[in-house]
Amino acid sequence: MTSVRILGLDPGLRRTGWGVIVAEGSRLSHVAHGVIAPKDSLPFAERLLVLFDAIEAVIAAHSPDEAAVEETFMNNNAASALKLGHARAMALVAPARAGLTVAEYAATVVKKSVVGTGGADKDQVGYMIRRLLPTAGETTADAADALAVAIAHAHARKARALTARVAPQSLAPKSAA
Repeated sequence: MTSVRILGLDPGLRRTGWGVIVAEGSRLSHVAHGVIAPKDSLPFAERLLVLFDAIEAVIAAHSPDEAAVEETFMNNNAASALKLGHARAMALVAPARAGLTVAEYAATVVKKSVVGTGGADKDQVGYMIRRLLPTAGETTADAADALAVAIAHAHARKARALTARVAPQSLAPKSAA
C-alpha cells in the first residue's frame, strides 16, 4: 500500500493555516501543522510575499506529494473578498510552482468529510482533528481547518480510487476499430 503526503491549506491574509498528513489506505497520520501570520503593518504586496515564501518553505521542509486548498466563501464586503482571493492565489500558486497537483474543496465538503455535517462550527472541526490525528495535539482553528482540508483530500482520493476500481467495463470508453 502506497502512502501519500498531503499539504492542506486554509488561506487567509491575516492567518493562513497549514497542515501536513500522510494517508496510507484509510490510515491517516499527522506530520506537522502551523499558521503563517504576516504582520498587519506590512504593505499588502509584502504580506502576500510573506504568504508565498512561507508556503514554499513548508513545502521544502515537509515534501508533500499533493496539496489541497479550501475554497473561499463569498463575503458581502467586496474589498475583503478580493483581498482574501489574493491570499488564496498564493496558496494555489506556491504548491503548483513546486510541481504539486492542487485540489480545491468547499468549506462544507471539508466539514462534512471530517465532522459529518457541512454546517459544523470551528469547535467541532477542532474536536474531530484531535480525535482523528491525536498526535497533532492542540491546534489553532486555522491549523485545524488546514488539517481538515488535507483529510478531506485524503478521503476524496480514496473515493476516486474505489470508484475507478469498481467502474463497470461497460462504462469504459470504446476504442475505435
